[in-house]
Amino acid sequence: MPTSRTGRPPVQRAPRRPAAPGPARENPVLRLYTRARKAWDRPLTAYYLILGGSLLITVLGLVMVYSASQITALQMSLPGSFFFRKQFLAAVIGAVLLLIASRMPVKLHRALAYPILAGAVFLMALVQVPGIGMSVNGNQNWISLGGSFQIQPSEFGKLALVLWAADLLARKQDKKLLTQWKHMLVPLVPVAFLLLGLIMLGGDMGTAIILTAILFGLLWLAGAPTRLFVGVLSIAGLIGVILIKTSPNRMARLACIGATEPRSGGADCWQAVHGIYALASGGIFGSGLGASVEKWGQLPEAHTDFIFAVTGEELGLAGTLSVLALFAALGYAGIRVAGRTEDPFVRYAAGGVTTWITAQAVINIGAVLGLLPIAGVPLPLFSYGGSALLPTMFAIGLLIAFARDDPAARVALSMRQPRFGRKRAGGAVPARGPRRWNTMRRRASPARSSGER
Repeated sequence: MPTSRTGRPPVQRAPRRPAAPGPARENPVLRLYTRARKAWDRPLTAYYLILGGSLLITVLGLVMVYSASQITALQMSLPGSFFFRKQFLAAVIGAVLLLIASRMPVKLHRALAYPILAGAVFLMALVQVPGIGMSVNGNQNWISLGGSFQIQPSEFGKLALVLWAADLLARKQDKKLLTQWKHMLVPLVPVAFLLLGLIMLGGDMGTAIILTAILFGLLWLAGAPTRLFVGVLSIAGLIGVILIKTSPNRMARLACIGATEPRSGGADCWQAVHGIYALASGGIFGSGLGASVEKWGQLPEAHTDFIFAVTGEELGLAGTLSVLALFAALGYAGIRVAGRTEDPFVRYAAGGVTTWITAQAVINIGAVLGLLPIAGVPLPLFSYGGSALLPTMFAIGLLIAFARDDPAARVALSMRQPRFGRKRAGGAVPARGPRRWNTMRRRASPARSSGER
């Protein structure tokens, strides 16, 4: 037996075992998708999307209003921050309305439906009284509050129609009356046409289009049959064609779709074309905040209807896509709230608010891009205008209240521990384990009313 130099027998080493095959590495893209889907499916996703998205849109809108309105204010011999200060004041009041609406119970929202509708109809009729109503840009839809403050009652008519129609359809659904076409149309369509008539008396067809979109969105949510839906749509389309054909101004706006020259076919397309110029000169990241050229008297309504064009010029494609992404997230969250509830009022109200905001955003942005005629409607939460901002922020508060009212969301909110606050008795804070969303869903399942999976 061979020995080592020290005289000891050599150590017999065991043969190496083959390494066991490790677990297969997960695809990083698949892992990221799985995490994103889990986060997307959490109970508070809609709540955070509505709250965060609306806050970001409003803050970015304040910044762009300040940038886009400075030159206009100086041309009117006003301080450069004049329009920004008015918009900031409206945003503060709107934030208070949003907070109040988000904390109000659903029963109180339903109780306010009829008073808000009556007040909106009264103010919209008051606009047509000589000496009280005033005309702005050819539309008789304003009431002066003294000084530089004005109010546009038709903006509150959108909120009134959403709340009143949601309460009406919810009561009829509880009584199983929506299967009859006369109960689906009456009195919803006549009241909507009353609001449309009061708006069109002032010549504001843009707001009338938004109100019509809300009406059709509510009818679709109520399950209107196709023939009924097509019939009402045909009547509304015929009335719209007549109103456009009988107005040279509306025909000129229609002729400016896709125009590339300030004079296109005899129509004055200055505003539409310079909006395209502003977007085209922005590039990927824009010319810089405050560095817009078109707002120096070339682009009319730079801080109101065409603020999206100034955003494209100063913040570029990145800025405009960010705004579009925020509106898309807001629209998705509204659809999610409407689709996961079993309360008919919540479903109709959330669907009506989502239709209102998304339709108005599409019409405004489509006009700036030259894809739709200029309708004269502001970009929700973004453009200058307190009359449009206040009811919109109250409507966002409605969505937040509905998102919080979901049973799984209530459980998730109750399980959150405040980061700052008084310590528990004894000074000992128990260790906080990982949140278990599936557990919360199981706890909320006995009182489930949201369709949470």
